[in-house]
Amino acid sequence: MKWISRLLLLFIVLPVIELTLLLRFHGWVENIWITMSLLLGTGILGTLLVKREGSAAWKNIKDRFATGRLPGDELLNGAIILVAGALLVTPGILTDLIGFSGLLPPTRALIRKAIKRSIDKAQKKGSLGIYGIGLSGNGFSDAPTVEPEWQGQASERPRHADSPPPIDG
Repeated sequence: MKWISRLLLLFIVLPVIELTLLLRFHGWVENIWITMSLLLGTGILGTLLVKREGSAAWKNIKDRFATGRLPGDELLNGAIILVAGALLVTPGILTDLIGFSGLLPPTRALIRKAIKRSIDKAQKKGSLGIYGIGLSGNGFSDAPTVEPEWQGQASERPRHADSPPPIDG
């Protein structure tokens, strides 16, 4: 039932708020061209910022992989930038403000911390499980990862690229 209320908020309440803010802004400036320029300008500026920040996030992700480390914060940054970009191409004042906050590094860091706290809280509550990834060093909870024991034949056992091939004979 919780997801239904979130969808209601997303598809009904948010557009009503956006329309109200746009009508108030238009009533304040009393010029349709300024209002339209605001919408178009934030879309263009948002697209340029998403491209710049997204490229930097992608470079950071590749750098982490190149050094053999998992890109925990870098992946969260990329996801925040992706959502911010979607919000910026959605016409509206509130979505633009939220979208721009996801593109600015200081506010993106605050959003990332809030997401991590939410993930930790859900994991501790038992409503979210992350298994086999080993994210404890990246700010997620220190829940141990569990690997099941192999029940098949030794020759069928999955192996990592650095393990020796099975001995047949």
